[in-house]
Amino acid sequence: MDPEVSAADLAATAHRVREHIVGMCAGPEGGHLGGSMSLVEILSLLYFEVLRNDPERPDAPERDVLILSKGHGAICLYAVLAERGFFPVGELAEYARPGSRLMGHPIRDVPGVEMPTGSLGHGLALATGFALADPSRRCFAVMGDGELQEGSVWEAAMTAASLGLGNLTAVIDRNRLQLTGPTEDTVALEPLADRWRSFGWTVREADGHDFGALRAALAPAESDRPVVVIAHTVKGRGLPSLEGRPRSHYATLGGRQAERALAVLRARHRRAVS
Repeated sequence: MDPEVSAADLAATAHRVREHIVGMCAGPEGGHLGGSMSLVEILSLLYFEVLRNDPERPDAPERDVLILSKGHGAICLYAVLAERGFFPVGELAEYARPGSRLMGHPIRDVPGVEMPTGSLGHGLALATGFALADPSRRCFAVMGDGELQEGSVWEAAMTAASLGLGNLTAVIDRNRLQLTGPTEDTVALEPLADRWRSFGWTVREADGHDFGALRAALAPAESDRPVVVIAHTVKGRGLPSLEGRPRSHYATLGGRQAERALAVLRARHRRAVS
């Protein structure tokens, strides 16, 4: 874990990441805007403070491991990795272009990406394997809440608790929306915290857009029980016209739309820091 990063620096990073997301969604292929915006604070804090990681040595054996199970949040991951220095920020402009390694879902060709993901429900099992292989490092699986409707998630949850993997943390982006609408209207997840407790996990809940709350929730486990952080977030966070709306799930922004979105983000950031 790196030294604590200042609130101002984290806020500035999150703002730049959101601008990058808008920029990638303004490309010819668009991108998964809503679920990427809801991840910004989660991934920013993990990569800039919580994880042991070195952009100069992305495959260092002593590194901590993060699996972005909700692979459709790739553009947020790319923006955070670029800001952290894993590859040049300028490469983000190549997202989804022919020949680019920055695809719609992350692949191992991108420095900092541990495993290709996007087939939902697999990331927790992958992180469980990493955690079992090396108890000296922390392993994280970042999942969408709609993804919890996959049975494979619960098989991995049962296994991790049985193995006493206290070095494993699952982070749930609980924005309550999936492609077809509210999660609770599709396959109800509540009482979500109680479900995880029944599988033997330590449950922590936090505002997923509050760095202080997330920092406390992402602290190392105090026992051999794996930890799940239910991060309450807003899909499309930062853009009022899209916040909490299913249509934010995937967006291809035209030039004027992108300009307006950037203007809104910058105005909100100025108000937040003034």
